[in-house]
Amino acid sequence: MIEDTIARIEARLKNSSNLSAEQRNELLALLSTLKGELASLSQTNAEQAHRIAGFVEASAHEVARDDHQPQVLQQAVDGLSRSVLGMEIRHPKLTDAVNSICTVLSNAGI
Repeated sequence: MIEDTIARIEARLKNSSNLSAEQRNELLALLSTLKGELASLSQTNAEQAHRIAGFVEASAHEVARDDHQPQVLQQAVDGLSRSVLGMEIRHPKLTDAVNSICTVLSNAGI
């Protein structure tokens, strides 16, 4: 299930004209890291892993839309950021990847 979500996100990012090549490459690299981290998290907390993947998908969807709304993107990114609160100690790579994704998406939506 998470693999399917990640595949949809990758496709959306690859086809987005709203991202620079640098932003696209950075997001795809971060998504690769996130995929492994979510697979690990899903072994212990599948619901949380799906929640994070869902927020990433919503954020990527909004930034990739031709008529994206900056406020909606910011709400999705804020939800994504909040989805990893308190996970820094047990899942530092996951938290770092999510925070980096939030930064790139926020910058792309401006």
